Amino acid sequence: MNHLPKEVRAEATVKLSSVYVNRQPLKAFDPKEEAKYLNGILDVAPDHQDWPKHSKTYWAEMSIPVGFTGVELEIGTDDDDNPLQIIDFIKYRFAIKHPHVALTKEEADGNSMKRFYIWDTKRDDVVKNKDIQLKKDASRVFIKLSDDLKSMRRVLRIMSDVNPDLLSREQVENALYSYMEKTPAKFIKIATDSNLGVKAEIEEMVSAGVLRKIGNQIIFIDEVIGETMENAVVYLKNKKNSGTLTILRAKLKEIAI
Repeated sequence: MNHLPKEVRAEATVKLSSVYVNRQPLKAFDPKEEAKYLNGILDVAPDHQDWPKHSKTYWAEMSIPVGFTGVELEIGTDDDDNPLQIIDFIKYRFAIKHPHVALTKEEADGNSMKRFYIWDTKRDDVVKNKDIQLKKDASRVFIKLSDDLKSMRRVLRIMSDVNPDLLSREQVENALYSYMEKTPAKFIKIATDSNLGVKAEIEEMVSAGVLRKIGNQIIFIDEVIGETMENAVVYLKNKKNSGTLTILRAKLKEIAI
């Protein structure tokens, strides 16, 4: 409809109509919920023998007109969890189950089957606030981490392909701050990992050629010491393998000299 004049599009409407699932019209509720929310709306009570017939007709005739700017539905509830506007509530529950409705605009944009999407301002606020809280948490971790150059180098070594030992303190801090801003969740996970020191040491050994990495495998000469980084950490922390760890550290020290 984008080719139509703005004033025409403003008046245009499309309908979100009933669809059939397994030869039955799509229903917004399970039987228990249906009895609760449609009681008083259908012409018969839930215990009436004709309730299933009336229910089927109701959902088969369900149609929600949607204007160019959308349709606003009141889906709030009172203190007893009863809908403030029962018809709006029913339409909303119907919409979120409908195969042509996406729960977010992003989902709708990526799926040609979705013709409508739900815009929930409260949900958007919650999502936005979660993002803010995540960034605040990352900032707190960064501030604490920035007091220790060694720890900053460890985190940067894992988060990037650069050798942090070749960078100045300012360069390390700048690079790490950039990674924190771009991927706060990943930054927090790495920076607060109790095995940070071991993982950073393994990455240093890989960079120096003391260990090899093929795919996810960590290899010492011809021995796989871990199918993944986590496995390699477990291997090197095991006291039974302390001899191997000593050899690895000695080789790393030789290269550094």
